Amino acid sequence: MRYLTWLLRILLFVALLGFAMKNNEIVTLRYLFGYEWQTPLVVALFGFLVLGVVLGMLAILDTVMRLRSDLAHARAQAQSNQSGHSAENQADTPEHSS
Repeated sequence: MRYLTWLLRILLFVALLGFAMKNNEIVTLRYLFGYEWQTPLVVALFGFLVLGVVLGMLAILDTVMRLRSDLAHARAQAQSNQSGHSAENQADTPEHSS
């Protein structure tokens, strides 16, 4: 399995390297107020990919934090319920005296 993982990583790297080599033409990105940025196409695509990933992670950050909080509360409640049941079981069990 380890060899298959490394083979897939190498194939992905070679594919991305070929993509980068074939898309090295300079493109001009024009922004507001006359600002322009000239960069290779692959750099622009990679930059916008990273920007999209970061924005996506920020978009779900609130949900992830709320779910982690809910999970922590549920674990605390389960642990308190478990310790409560063990105390009840000890109280209900008659002591055997010899």
